[in-house]
Amino acid sequence: MIYKKIKPKKIYEEVAETIYEMIRTGELKPGQKLDSVQQLASNFQVGRSAIREALTALSAMGLVEMRQGEGTYIQEFETDQITFPLSTAILMNKKDVVNLLEVRKIIEVGSAKVAARKRSDLQLAVIEKALDMMKNAPNEEIGEEADLQFHLAIAEAAQNPLLFSLMNHVSGLMEVTLKETRRVWVYSKQTTVEQLYNEHLAIYEAIKDQNDEMASHFMLVHLQNIEAILEKYFQQTNIKK
Repeated sequence: MIYKKIKPKKIYEEVAETIYEMIRTGELKPGQKLDSVQQLASNFQVGRSAIREALTALSAMGLVEMRQGEGTYIQEFETDQITFPLSTAILMNKKDVVNLLEVRKIIEVGSAKVAARKRSDLQLAVIEKALDMMKNAPNEEIGEEADLQFHLAIAEAAQNPLLFSLMNHVSGLMEVTLKETRRVWVYSKQTTVEQLYNEHLAIYEAIKDQNDEMASHFMLVHLQNIEAILEKYFQQTNIKK
């Protein structure tokens, strides 16, 4: 008889499953605001990054809504909406990552182009702040957060509320995979954190110069480089699903 190999759960998966069960049983009710990330981390006795990843996974399932600057709220849901396995919301299999990168190219290449045309000085300063944070990040966690904020700031600089809303929604999925993709980027040894920073810098400089063609070009190059390195990683590790 052939038995399926059991994989150990990651900390954020255990946190997500605990909150998932509290929602399923009604202990947490629709409209209820969850404790802050810091408070949840303290209650679960885990790192804040694990809490953020857990909340993002639950957001991908449609069970919670992460409102920027406000907190995380339990969503309205139908009973049959939460009968599927939590694992279906967890990314980092090949198919989901490829799909996510495809969506990012569709949204972000256009966002960079429009941002270069329409950005204000204040919005440019927000992009620059995220870039500086990325360059001077004391650890990977802050670097990952700065990376995400950089891309969100560009979408906001496009000054299109619908576009920003779409990007904000995708950002939930981005956050789940960003940590792993940045590690794979460096793990591949084809590039370095400095090169990753330089790709973001090229995007920023084009937006600063209001060169919309170069802004979209550098964004596309950046996402294509990530895609190429991840594809090679998947091949090396035999990840097919």
